Amino acid sequence: MCGIAGIIAFNENGKQHLSKISGAVASLNKRGPNGKGTYTHNNVALGHRRLSIIDTSSAASQPFTDASGRYTIVFNGEIFNYKELRKELENKGVQFKSHSDTEVLLQLFISDKEKCLEKLDGEFAFAIYDKEKEEIFLARDRFGIKPIYFYRDENRFAFGSEMKALIAFVIPKVIDEASLQLYLHLNYIPSPYSIFENVLKVEAGSYVMVNTKKEFVQKKYYSIPYNEQLKNYPDYETAQKQLKQLLEHSVQQRMIADVPLGTFLSGGIDSSIITAIAAQHTKQLNTFSIGYKDEPLFDETHYAQLVAKKYKTNHTVFSLSNDDLFANLHQVLDYIDEPFADSSALAVNILSMHTRKHLTVALSGDGADELFAGYNKHAAELKARKGGWATSLVKASHPLLKQLPKSRNTKTGNKIRQLHKFAEGMKLDNKERYWDWAKWAGFGGDEMLVKQNTERNKEFEERKKEILKCINSDYNSVLLADMQLVLENDMLVKVDRMSMSQSLEVRVPFLDNKVVDFAFSLPVNYKIDANQRKKILKDAFKTYLPEELFNRGKQGFEVPLLKWFQTDLKSMIVDDLLSDKFIKEQNIFKLEAIRNLKTQLFSNNTNDVVPKVWGLLVFQNWWKKVYR
Repeated sequence: MCGIAGIIAFNENGKQHLSKISGAVASLNKRGPNGKGTYTHNNVALGHRRLSIIDTSSAASQPFTDASGRYTIVFNGEIFNYKELRKELENKGVQFKSHSDTEVLLQLFISDKEKCLEKLDGEFAFAIYDKEKEEIFLARDRFGIKPIYFYRDENRFAFGSEMKALIAFVIPKVIDEASLQLYLHLNYIPSPYSIFENVLKVEAGSYVMVNTKKEFVQKKYYSIPYNEQLKNYPDYETAQKQLKQLLEHSVQQRMIADVPLGTFLSGGIDSSIITAIAAQHTKQLNTFSIGYKDEPLFDETHYAQLVAKKYKTNHTVFSLSNDDLFANLHQVLDYIDEPFADSSALAVNILSMHTRKHLTVALSGDGADELFAGYNKHAAELKARKGGWATSLVKASHPLLKQLPKSRNTKTGNKIRQLHKFAEGMKLDNKERYWDWAKWAGFGGDEMLVKQNTERNKEFEERKKEILKCINSDYNSVLLADMQLVLENDMLVKVDRMSMSQSLEVRVPFLDNKVVDFAFSLPVNYKIDANQRKKILKDAFKTYLPEELFNRGKQGFEVPLLKWFQTDLKSMIVDDLLSDKFIKEQNIFKLEAIRNLKTQLFSNNTNDVVPKVWGLLVFQNWWKKVYR
């Protein structure tokens, strides 16, 4: 993968910012340590940082201009079917000067313009400048695997792979208050919004066109093919065979590279399936796992080793202590250039750091949980929709559960917390329950942290309504919402930022569009029932994996934040980022609300306050970097 940036000026004021392209490119150095380049023409500047994967020669360096000199591309990502597309273009008489997928993508755009996007199997964000039209075409892959931000005002349009590139263009840094409220609810900011006003993300499956005349067009070229009333779907046995064929093809495509390649192998079903398939298409596969010395409940390396042994992979385990995670904390906070508070990013960053010492490309199992209903909340949602005596009992117990102490950090306290959350959700309709369970931070009250603003609250409700519009009585609508909200804005952001901070490319075979389209052509009972989540995925690959992997529950890793908050990070909370002095000076949050959070944090009834405090610390640390 790489990093891209660019700017198109609408007038003389805008042209003053063209020289900042070098700083924007420099800010993305970790995304591309193997090379850099810039291109300027009249009112346009483009920049690129290179992580060499396919055709590592200088012939594939970017920005890349075609033979006519009219079109220039900067490209972040990979086109996995580029060899087939190259043959198609060669049959039309196109001649190539490199062996790169970059040149294939550029020539395909020259041939088909925006319709080229329909032919691409890949993960990408790219910009192509048409010198004749003085126009930039900017596109993002179907599921938002690769990021792209843009800023637009009356003088210029600027874009970059990460927010830090736009900051290098000296954009106004005005906090979008509705985005802040979304962040306080979710611990991330969903597309197309960002933390800043006038900075947006190109949405997944969309493209943007802008020219020097200020003409601006944004269109969606792909949407997940969701249909509430499914018809003509295959029988269960046939569906298993088709899923296997599609996923095997996807893995094979994503093993194309001119550099060392391996897989993340967590010990869970998803990464184990990817590893099992990949191992059959190479002489020896490199696999990598992380274990947790101090948290045996979350250590899955035993299961990963069973898979590694079965497929004779070259397996490496990085066994981490809580001290290792803590030592990595500030590195992660320093890299984050937009508030993002999924604490498991700490583990992903360390896994990427160690893996990068051995290879440049890793395959992961991301996307399977959203496609095939793999999360605990998916089982809870099924129970909520189907009802039954057990569900009614939990609902009736709500008054008692409300009074009992809740905590993520003890087995009993966490079970009470989960039952309370379920009982709360049972009082809500489908949309509101989904929204409540999307929270990292407890049961309501997020709006009470910030000073009240009627316009912001109205905008927040509009955005929330848009996010939830796909939720209906069909269970598959929940998975669609997860694909568009959780996967794109949490899981994929986490993997992209943390892997790119270590100059490691991560590919996600479950997000081949043919796999995704097929998954959404299947009825919900193929995916989840009262006894099993990810049902069809497990049944299709039953013979591929050791039996032990199927006879256990899903185990998500919990970073020991509470322990740190009460010890190593206590001073950061009490004396710095959440101190009364800082909160008063900053004038964003309600002082009394912050005081109440701190009181709860240091009590015996922490409930879900820990992720809320973590979200606040991430935001405060980011705020200090940006505004001080």
